[in-house]
Amino acid sequence: MTVVKTTCTMDCPDSCALDIQVENGSIRSIRGRTDHPTTGGFICTKVTRFDRRVYHDSRIRTALRRTGPRGSGTFAPIPVSEAIEEVAHKLGEIASRWGGEAVLPFHYGGSNGLMSEELLDDLFFARLGASRLAKTFCAAPSTAVAEAMYGKMPGVDYHDFPQARCIILWGANPKACQIHLMPFLRQARKNGAFIAVIDPRRNFSKREIDLHLPVLPGTDVQLALAMIHHLHSQDLLDSDFLAAHTTGQEAVLAAAAHWSPERAEKVTGVAAQSIRELAGRYAESSPALIRIGWGVERNRNGGQALAAILALPALAGKFGVRAGGYTLSNSGAVAYDRQRILAVPEWQTRQFNMSQLGKVLLEANDPPVKALFVYNANPVITAPNQNAVIRGLEREDLFTVVHEQVMTDTAMYADIVLPATTFLEMWDVKKAYGSYAVGGVQPVIEPVGESLSNIALFARLGRAMGFDDEAFALDEQELMRRVAGSLSLNGAPADAAALRAGETLAVPFAAASGPVQFGDTFPRTPDGKIALSPEILGTTPYSAEDEPEHRFPLVMISPGSERMISSSLGEYNCRELVLTMHPADARERGISSDDSIRVWNDLGEILCTVHISETVRPGVVAMPKGSWRFAAGNGASATAVIPDHVNRIGGGACYNDARVEVEKVDGKNA
Repeated sequence: MTVVKTTCTMDCPDSCALDIQVENGSIRSIRGRTDHPTTGGFICTKVTRFDRRVYHDSRIRTALRRTGPRGSGTFAPIPVSEAIEEVAHKLGEIASRWGGEAVLPFHYGGSNGLMSEELLDDLFFARLGASRLAKTFCAAPSTAVAEAMYGKMPGVDYHDFPQARCIILWGANPKACQIHLMPFLRQARKNGAFIAVIDPRRNFSKREIDLHLPVLPGTDVQLALAMIHHLHSQDLLDSDFLAAHTTGQEAVLAAAAHWSPERAEKVTGVAAQSIRELAGRYAESSPALIRIGWGVERNRNGGQALAAILALPALAGKFGVRAGGYTLSNSGAVAYDRQRILAVPEWQTRQFNMSQLGKVLLEANDPPVKALFVYNANPVITAPNQNAVIRGLEREDLFTVVHEQVMTDTAMYADIVLPATTFLEMWDVKKAYGSYAVGGVQPVIEPVGESLSNIALFARLGRAMGFDDEAFALDEQELMRRVAGSLSLNGAPADAAALRAGETLAVPFAAASGPVQFGDTFPRTPDGKIALSPEILGTTPYSAEDEPEHRFPLVMISPGSERMISSSLGEYNCRELVLTMHPADARERGISSDDSIRVWNDLGEILCTVHISETVRPGVVAMPKGSWRFAAGNGASATAVIPDHVNRIGGGACYNDARVEVEKVDGKNA
C-alpha cells in the first residue's frame, strides 16, 4: 500500500488536497489531506467515491468508431493510433474543402487544470484555423463585471469569515458547491455574526442563519438596488470612501432611486421589511462581507445584478478591514504566462457562443460547421435547448469527435470516441478559485486501457496533422515543469518541484492570512479605483430588462447538487430525476409527492417524479442540473426546457430563465 499526493481538478472553488491509497496499481481510498488548512482532512462524497468513475462499467478504455445510427450507442473498438490518424485525416479534409473555421472545438470545465484546458488544445485548433468558442456556461457575466469594476481584485479569504459580523450569501449554496466554506460559516455564527442568505431555495435551517430572502429568480438587480435605496435614504453611504476610491457613483444611485423596498417587494417577492432589515444590519456591521455565487448571473439581468451587488461594499464603506468587502472568484491571485510555455499564434477566427450550440449546428453559417470536437464537456446535458442540440448532433454531414472518460449522452452521438484519463491518471496544475492555493496533480495509477490525457491526445493529433511546433513533441512532465515554472502567485514564483510532487502551495499575501481589500490589495483597474459605472453596463447601467410575456407560470431553476459536479458522476449518482415544488403550487395542480409529472414549455418536456417541499418558494420549481437522460421517463434533462438566449453582459447562459408548467400524468414517468 502506498499513499500518493495529488489535487482534485474538478470544477469546484475548493481544489482539495488529496491522499490516494494505492495497492497493486489500484485505488483503494481517496481522502482529504489533513495538512492542508482548507481541506482539513475532509472532502465531498463525490470525490471520496471517484474511484467508481475510474472503474465504472461505462468507462471508455479504447477508441470507438460508430457503426450504427447516431445516438444509438453502437460502436466498434479500434486502436487509438488508428482513431487518431482517422480524426487527423478527416479534420484535414474538412479544413481543406471548407476552411479551418468549419471545425468547432467544444470544451468547458470537465477539467479545471491549467494543462488540460486552453493550452496544447488551443495551439492545435489555432494551427488548424478552427472557429473559436465563447465559454459562457458559467462565470462569463461575473468575470466581465468583476474585471470592469474591480480588475478582479482578490476577495475575502475563507479563514477570515469567522471575523465578520455580517455575512450575506447571495446566490451561493456552499453546502453543495464549496463545502469547505461551511466550517468557517459555522464558526462565524458561533462568534455572533448575522448571516443572511438570498436564494429562491431555503438551503439552511433557522439555527444556521438569521434571515432568508427568497428572491424570485431574475430579480436580484431590483433587490440590490432596493438595499442601496435604503442606504441612501437613511444617509448610510460612506461619502469619504466613495470620493477617494470610486468613479461613477451617480449612475447606481440614480437607478436605486426608482427602487424603494416597497416597489422591490412587488417584483422580487421579498418583503420590504426584510430588505430594510438586511440593509440596516449590513450598514451597521463591521466587518461585513458578501459571498457572491454564480446563481445570480444565470438570467438575462444577471450582469446588471452582479454590478449592483458588487457596488454595495463600496457604497457602504465595508473595505479596509479584515473580513470586510466581498468574495466572488479568487482566481485572479494566480497567473501564468502561456506564451512563455508555447507560442500560440494569433487566433482571430469567428467565435460561437457555446450556450447556443443548437443554433450553431442547425442554422446556416459560412462556412458551415462540418466538424465538432468535444472534450471536457457533455453538451447534450449541459447546453441550453437540449432538443436543438440533439437535432444538430444528428446531422449526417457533421463529423463529431468526443474525447471522454465514460460513455456520456454526448459520446453516444460521436463518429469517433477517444478514451480520456481522469485526473487520477495524469499530470496537471490546478489553481483554486475559492481558496488561495495552487495544487500539483500527478498520476496515482497508470491510465486505464488506452486512455489519453488532453495533453497526450493533442500532442499526437498535432504530429499526425504535420504541425511542427516544439510543444507537440514535449512529454507531459516537461510541459508541467514549464507551466509550474511560469506561475505567479500574487507576484511570487511557485515551487515547481513541490507541484510536481502533488503538493499544494499557498498564495502569499502581505499578512500571514489572506488579503485585506483596500488594506494590502487594491482594484486592478487602470486608475486603481472602483468603476461603479463601467462601459460594459451599457448606456443604461443597472437597468433591468423586462421579462417577455409568456403563458408558463413557474420559474424553473437547475442548481448544482451534492451528487454531481455539473454532469460529471451522473452515470451513477443520479438514477432518478426529481422536481421539487412548493406545496401551494402542487395543491393548485392536484399534485402529491412522488407523483409522476410532466414539466414542459415550448422547447420540450421532461417526465419525472415530484417532491413537495417548502424549501422552494412559491412560483419556483427546482430540478438538479447535470442529470443524465436515463434518469427521466422520456430521456430528457433540465436543459430540455431551458432557453438558449444569453445574458446581455458577457453572453452568459440564462439557465434560470426557464419558464414552465407542471402537470400530473398517469403511471410512473409515463
